[in-house]
Amino acid sequence: MPTLAHLITKDTIQTILSRLDIIDVVGDYVKLKKRGSNYIGLCPFHNEKSPSFSVSASKEIYKCFGCGKSGNAVSFVMEHDKLSYVEALRMLAKKYNVEIEETATDPSYAIQQQQADALYILNQFARTYYEDVLWKHELGQAIGYTYLQERGFTDETIRKFGLGYGLSERQAFAKTALAAQYNAEVMVSSGLVIARDEGLVDNYRDRIIFPIQNPIGKVIGFGARLIKANDKAPKYINTPENEVYVKSKVLYGIHQSRMAIDKANECLLVEGYTDVISLHQAGVENVVSSSGTSLTQDQLRLIKKYTSNITIVYDGDGAGIKAALRGMDMALEEGLQVQLVLIPDGHDPDSYVRQVGKLAFTEFIASHKKDFILFQLELGLREAGNDSGKKKDLVNRIAESISKINRAADFTRQQDYIRQAAAALKADEGGLTALVNTFIGQKIEKQLQQTQRAESKTLNPEAEPNDKKFDDNLTLLIGNEVQERALVKVLLVHGLLMLTETQTVAQYIFEALESFHFDSELLSQVYWKYKEWYDAGVQPTEKSFLYYDDTEMAKLVISMLTFPYELSARWEKMNEGKRKPVDTSSIDEARHAVDFFRLRKLKVMLEQNQQELEATKDPEQQTALMKVHLSLKEYEMNITNNLGTVIMR
Repeated sequence: MPTLAHLITKDTIQTILSRLDIIDVVGDYVKLKKRGSNYIGLCPFHNEKSPSFSVSASKEIYKCFGCGKSGNAVSFVMEHDKLSYVEALRMLAKKYNVEIEETATDPSYAIQQQQADALYILNQFARTYYEDVLWKHELGQAIGYTYLQERGFTDETIRKFGLGYGLSERQAFAKTALAAQYNAEVMVSSGLVIARDEGLVDNYRDRIIFPIQNPIGKVIGFGARLIKANDKAPKYINTPENEVYVKSKVLYGIHQSRMAIDKANECLLVEGYTDVISLHQAGVENVVSSSGTSLTQDQLRLIKKYTSNITIVYDGDGAGIKAALRGMDMALEEGLQVQLVLIPDGHDPDSYVRQVGKLAFTEFIASHKKDFILFQLELGLREAGNDSGKKKDLVNRIAESISKINRAADFTRQQDYIRQAAAALKADEGGLTALVNTFIGQKIEKQLQQTQRAESKTLNPEAEPNDKKFDDNLTLLIGNEVQERALVKVLLVHGLLMLTETQTVAQYIFEALESFHFDSELLSQVYWKYKEWYDAGVQPTEKSFLYYDDTEMAKLVISMLTFPYELSARWEKMNEGKRKPVDTSSIDEARHAVDFFRLRKLKVMLEQNQQELEATKDPEQQTALMKVHLSLKEYEMNITNNLGTVIMR
């Protein structure tokens, strides 16, 4: 099935990009002030008091000199609103009144997309309907609004979350929606109504309505809470799964909370709708709810778009503790830092924040949150008591949890857990390490078996050519990409300039690099894409990549562009000596970049040749390798003489 990225036609994308004004786009989020040829403002991606965020209209890029974020108009919207490339394009198309044309696609997918669009439209209609009932209908005011007031919600909070009320009348919404020409099948699929012998019947009767939105604000479903006590009816009813509502991917409050989560670099996770709403009203806005379900991988990845720090705030009863522990191993595998806070018995986050207020609530969270693994360890020891069997199970459970932290960047964190757990369990640290490694090994073995099964169906079993080994060794020996980046940057910025009367900088680079390769795959892709365009008669520049549909290549090119810095004198003084532009002509810069690139490669070749020379005892092979060594040294000396410098170390 094609992805969304394939649905927008290239002509439509070009139309959107041609109308973009980066000052206009960024200006919707940041208050910009003109300074010289650029615009500056406070960075929206980190907290700062002095502006370090600069936008260039001529180069169509932005750059923050505080946190390092950079990009173009599309990537700004993607980063700020946490959208995919296509979602950002659709948003910008709406802003600039561009009608989106879509490519021909799988008919089943087209039908699915039409159904999704129909649900979005109906859900928005329903939200407005239920809000109007709450605010304008006599019973909505007397029952729904009064209930929300008694719960302590202000008018501002009620409107912020779009809360509404469903009348007790059996067909109030159904008749209104049908009269507005909404399709009966879509209405049933949405869960707003149920098909009965008498016709369509409202599903959310005499209930408070909680619209559920996706991160960009589209209504994807509803939660409906019963107001009156009724043993025969569930307290909450939620939208059934359909084309737009998938429970495992939903976090209530994510639309209202996403910016606060990003800013605080922490997501508070609670159980219920009212927990989220009450915390927002109290001023604690970095909070979402999993609606009482166990955390799923999709939900964790949604949170990870905004932060790597999750603090679970659940009730202090037994059920709350068990709910808090479910799904945590998945969070560790995702590289998330997970902590837990249990609200004092008799309270949930809603009632507790009402009792103590924002300051005391946030202080309680900060002082009582515990690391997930250490919390699990403490709880397990308390439950195990002197039971050796339970202790053995706990050791295995803790080791398995620690094994989920298997990213290279988290090695120190993993070792710290092992040390603390071994001490608490009174176990041998080396033995616990071995057990953790056993779990890691089992996982790797399982993944390897899955990969081998998949590859056996698709890959040619013949061995790769022997000369691949040399390239792999080179990749290991190259310690950085400095020369490669410098060379690609010269190609992008100066490639079309004439080096001589008959040769451009690009042609000079292409010829000079004919016998060399790039070790960075991404830089190599940029280089060869540029050459492809150039050979086809196109005149590529850095802007050719600015909105290229390969976002990774575009991001790399943006990061290499020379940005005209025009910041405050204070900023310049703070960064004095940190950035010194090279005072050289573009022609000299091109030649130097090529020479340093080749020197770096030659140095690696020499080291490789030397290793082979020392390893072999075959006189003929030694002679051949010596000839290669002398040729490489001569080549190296010629380049060094041209540069007038010593060989790099």
